[in-house]
Amino acid sequence: MSELKEERIRKLAANDRLAFKSHTALRMRQRRISSDEVKEALQNCKIIENYPNDYPFPSGLVVGYTRKKRAIHAVVVIDDQNKEEGMLWIITVYEPNILEWQEGFKKRRRR
Repeated sequence: MSELKEERIRKLAANDRLAFKSHTALRMRQRRISSDEVKEALQNCKIIENYPNDYPFPSGLVVGYTRKKRAIHAVVVIDDQNKEEGMLWIITVYEPNILEWQEGFKKRRRR
């Protein structure tokens, strides 16, 4: 698995190289987040947290916005086993809550 880089995440999203775990797809449906919205958000995302010690692969939390300005958080992993194309695995997706995140949804509020 590859180190997370915004440019790589954006490129994989733009090229439809997204893979959703079945649990992720279920949660997206429950949260009324479409795969098109996830793709839009990932094409302009910013990495806000890195989880290099996640098991089984390093991951990270990104924030991006849809064309309708909806904020989306996603935990992602880059799979570069096929070096020519690669795949961006979406582990979870949710709409961040302003009560838990500072304005812009890039930094957690202190408790």
